[in-house]
Amino acid sequence: MGFRSTATVIEIVTADLGAALAFYRALGLDVPPDSDDAPHVEVPLPGGNRLAFDTESTIASYTEGYTPPAGEGRVALAFGFDTPTEVDDAHAALVGAGAPSVHAPFDAFWGQRYATVTDPDGTHVDLFAALPQP
Repeated sequence: MGFRSTATVIEIVTADLGAALAFYRALGLDVPPDSDDAPHVEVPLPGGNRLAFDTESTIASYTEGYTPPAGEGRVALAFGFDTPTEVDDAHAALVGAGAPSVHAPFDAFWGQRYATVTDPDGTHVDLFAALPQP
């Protein structure tokens, strides 16, 4: 191809930026406290990538005829934790804050403690940690 990307940004288009940012803050992301009313927000992810958030009105401002998607998203995010207990704790905290649970924490056959919740816009967010080896 002859070229190489120098950065990775995962972008979420959200109907309610404040609710989305509160959800990702609860996952431990370093979201600036004064960004809830911004049209675009980026936060660092482990490994040097970034997660970006744009309001639907931001996308509509440069995309003629933009219509927000309906239904569940087509992208899933996954956040790793150091221990299975942290998966359980994160799931409980997110559900306690109002996030719908798709999969309560379970020991997956592929060797991870795994759970799934949805963010305020319906994006599936997986939570995982390696299970102790016998």
